Amino acid sequence: MEFFSAVAEFPFLRHALAAGVLAGIACGVVGSYVVVRRITYIAGAIAHCVLAGLGIARYLQVVHGWPIRPQYGAVAAAVVSAIIIGLVSLRAREREDTIIGAVWAIGMAVGILFIAVTPGYHEDLMSYLFGNILLIGGSDLWMMAALDAVLLALGLGLYPQLEAVCFDEEFARLRGLKVELYVLLLLVLIALTVVLLVSVVGIVLVIALLTLPAAIAGHFTTTLRGMMAVAAALAIAFTTSGLAVSYSPDLPAGATTIVIAGITYLAVLAWRRIVSAGRK
Repeated sequence: MEFFSAVAEFPFLRHALAAGVLAGIACGVVGSYVVVRRITYIAGAIAHCVLAGLGIARYLQVVHGWPIRPQYGAVAAAVVSAIIIGLVSLRAREREDTIIGAVWAIGMAVGILFIAVTPGYHEDLMSYLFGNILLIGGSDLWMMAALDAVLLALGLGLYPQLEAVCFDEEFARLRGLKVELYVLLLLVLIALTVVLLVSVVGIVLVIALLTLPAAIAGHFTTTLRGMMAVAAALAIAFTTSGLAVSYSPDLPAGATTIVIAGITYLAVLAWRRIVSAGRK
């Protein structure tokens, strides 16, 4: 009750709740594609490359006076890394996991180097590692809403094509779909979702919020559309409960959100195992 009273009083908490809703919608749509296609590791690599964009944008802003926000650098780095990983995965002869691991590490290293050579103390940039949903302002919400609109337009507008690519790539190719194009598009959607989630739970924890709601929803639905709807509702519930639980003891909201999501996922797995054992 203390939390809900504070929501009515403080605008920053209302901003945080709105950000949680916007993040949850993106998690439901794109996270379901990630879980079905089993490309969580690619999402992780893209997430960690975001730090490079944040560091470069801040360097250009402070040293060269460019009027650029770190979030714009995050979008650029995420999209570029998604395209690189996609092209390498589709065409290169190297081991896919090795290439993805290299991109993952390089992205983080580049971000750390640019942060190190930029004058001043950059606590706000380092906070992106673990996120701080309470720092989200009105302009950030508009950016999140714009990203959400793009994700919904593409993720739902191209649902049949993306569904075919996720479930049966060979069949989709036989039906004449440009599989490579839709795979790259899916990775770009993941990149935009990662940028949207970084402010909520941070680079380190973004994979969990992207995949856990969809993984839980998969146990209760039989269609991809249903999975998206349930996953979105769960993600919104997790971010809201994470804010509420963390408010009084002054805990990190992002970490609290992931703990709640993780406990729920483990509880669902245990429940399914108990039900399966009872039927034998």
